[in-house]
Amino acid sequence: MSEFKVKTRPEGAPKQSRQKLSRHRAEPTAPVTPWGRLTAGIPSFGRRAAVVTTACAVLIGVGAASQAAEQSAPRAGSEAASATASPAPTLNFDKTLIAALPAPTAAALAPKSVTKPAAPKATPAVAAPKAAPAPAKAAAAPAAKVAPAPKPAVAVNDPAGAQAYAAGKLASYGWAADQMQCLQTLWTKESEWRTTATNASSGAYGVVQSLPAEKMASAGADYLTNYRTQINWGLDYVKERYGSPCGALNFHLSNNWY
Repeated sequence: MSEFKVKTRPEGAPKQSRQKLSRHRAEPTAPVTPWGRLTAGIPSFGRRAAVVTTACAVLIGVGAASQAAEQSAPRAGSEAASATASPAPTLNFDKTLIAALPAPTAAALAPKSVTKPAAPKATPAVAAPKAAPAPAKAAAAPAAKVAPAPKPAVAVNDPAGAQAYAAGKLASYGWAADQMQCLQTLWTKESEWRTTATNASSGAYGVVQSLPAEKMASAGADYLTNYRTQINWGLDYVKERYGSPCGALNFHLSNNWY
């Protein structure tokens, strides 16, 4: 085992008192809270005075509050007792006040007319937008020109033209050119080849002296004015009744009509 040796204090080293050492060990720590920082610089006596003052203030406040509560409780009880104990004087006092008031007049009792609030003015109706003007009527289409009524055809008396037309039609009926002499004699005696020739006694009409004149309408509507229409009807009649212009002429010479 090793021998434990106690270290000896060297000579000449200064001795430290126990009180000084304890103070060093119990040195207070740095204050952490704001109150600690504020009171850190105040001596210990001042700290104690501050604590005592604060405690006194708290005690005084508590005593004042309890005293105020005690005073308010009896006052409320006395007021309630007085209100229940003597209702008659209060009522009498109210009746005295009512008797002293002047009697209300009829005008005062009459209900005041309530003025009705003025009806709000009706907002003017927004004018409806005017309808767009109708487009101007299209100019009336010009009336179709009515064709003038055809002028009544005027009959043309053309004996030479009538004879030339008849001569040109003979071949279509199968007749020879010599039949033209018989036809020319026949219709010269009847009408002299005039379109408007009219028999005053019988009413026969035209180059071929049709009786009545309406028979020639089967050849054309212009039978009254057109010698071609009259000749076409006359050649058909001759072929049907007499076979040829010469046969018709022979019958006419014997009977004075054909």
